[in-house]
Amino acid sequence: MYYTTTCPSPIGTVTLASDGHNLVGLWLEGQKYYGGTIADKMTRQDDIPVFDSVKKWMDRYFAGEKPLISELPLAPIGSEFRQDVWDILCQIPYGEVITYGDIAKKIAEKRNRLRMSSQAVGGAVGHNPISVIIPCHRVVGSNGSLTGYAGGISIKIKLLELEGVDMKSLFVPKKGADVFREKRR
Repeated sequence: MYYTTTCPSPIGTVTLASDGHNLVGLWLEGQKYYGGTIADKMTRQDDIPVFDSVKKWMDRYFAGEKPLISELPLAPIGSEFRQDVWDILCQIPYGEVITYGDIAKKIAEKRNRLRMSSQAVGGAVGHNPISVIIPCHRVVGSNGSLTGYAGGISIKIKLLELEGVDMKSLFVPKKGADVFREKRR
């Protein structure tokens, strides 16, 4: 059984999902793939302890603090490949970004392969079920393009600015701003 609640944030209403102990989802209003990893029905229940912990974490985050991901019990639902990608996302420090290609190289190395598709990585990043906390917004194109954020490019920019990312070398592409266009590596 899964439980859900909502809470306001500076980037809009967010929906939280839990298995009763762990956070399994955090989606922005209107986000692509909203609730996509939860196959079962979610029951509204606001008084689950993990929800209180997540709300406090989010308050600190939006106040400009840098709370640790490890402070929260996270259990995103996904394949082994997606879990590997999400683990890499959790290692990106505040104020920094990484490219889809860099993640693909890390996954290829971990799996003892010569290469890994950046597009496959982009799919895993895009299907991240715990937005903001698992920082998929810190992933950019190899040329500095701000592409591929399921919550929308404007939200991605707000989060990166909040975290103090140097935005000088980053840009929104003129065409297909939400389309993943990283070169294969």
